[in-house]
Amino acid sequence: MIETSGGLGLTGPEVQSVLQAAALAPSLHNSQPWRFRTTADGIELRADPERQLRVADPSGRELRIACGAALYNLRLALTGHGVRPLLTVLPNPEDTGLIAVVRRGGSRPPTPAERRLLAAVPRRHTNRRPFTTAPVASSATHALRRAALEEGAWLDIVTDPVQRTALSSLARHAHERQIADPDFVAELESWTARDHGQADGVPLSAAGPVPWPNATWVMRDFSAGSGPGHGYEADPLIAVLSVHGDGPHEEIRAGQAMERVLLTATAHGLATSFLSQLVEVPDIREQMRRLISGTRPPQAVLRIGHGWPVPATPRRQVRDLLVDEIPSQEDPR
Repeated sequence: MIETSGGLGLTGPEVQSVLQAAALAPSLHNSQPWRFRTTADGIELRADPERQLRVADPSGRELRIACGAALYNLRLALTGHGVRPLLTVLPNPEDTGLIAVVRRGGSRPPTPAERRLLAAVPRRHTNRRPFTTAPVASSATHALRRAALEEGAWLDIVTDPVQRTALSSLARHAHERQIADPDFVAELESWTARDHGQADGVPLSAAGPVPWPNATWVMRDFSAGSGPGHGYEADPLIAVLSVHGDGPHEEIRAGQAMERVLLTATAHGLATSFLSQLVEVPDIREQMRRLISGTRPPQAVLRIGHGWPVPATPRRQVRDLLVDEIPSQEDPR
């Protein structure tokens, strides 16, 4: 049972609901690499280094982006309870696992836009299945860009045919290099095609079918090869999220911006998934930087379109995410 948080001015059940919302954030292979510690002053968000994917994410960059996404949900959920969240990101250089501390910065009601985003939190699911061919409305793309800007990030919508062809080729090269690595394949398989009842990873129910070999955009096989080949849409909306630079602060910023973009997409009735191989292979990521933004390193690549409803991936219980004491020697990098 979570106790009342005097610093936040919330009851135990309210704190529980806030943490449940935070834990619905996306993460690489649904690894859920976050933990929480409630204190007299507020809530600590901590990285869980044991859930870092050491092959796909050796630097912990994607882990910190996932924690940033959880932080955005945490902020949004507190706002839904009338709390103005006051954030301190990476407050202790000696405690590398401490991502952020969230305290009460006063009271204010949520705006209608924040209410819409909060309602989208439980409805946002990564859609690994084919989308329809219906185009994304320009009003929605404007809203997605604005969502990124509100969090200090940029969302480049890739529409130029030459850039799209080059990006598709880079995605295929990155995918081929990853699946040629036995350690990468073993790590991927350890998190995918999970049995029913497991609280993390990607179960078969949430996995998409295996794409045809000549598909324009390469998708990861989360079905462990059990599904038949299938045609995916050739012209989804492709968006590249970037911030000023690399490093823990910027990666956490990117995670918050990414989640705001994803929730905005959900609120507009759009489906989303990731082309993560483009940011996981270092030299491919660098080529993409030069291709898309020129200076800003890309942090996430999103596939956006219209899709059919998909099952949610499983989530760990809040009680399993709580820590009572500060863990020692945490370092997710």
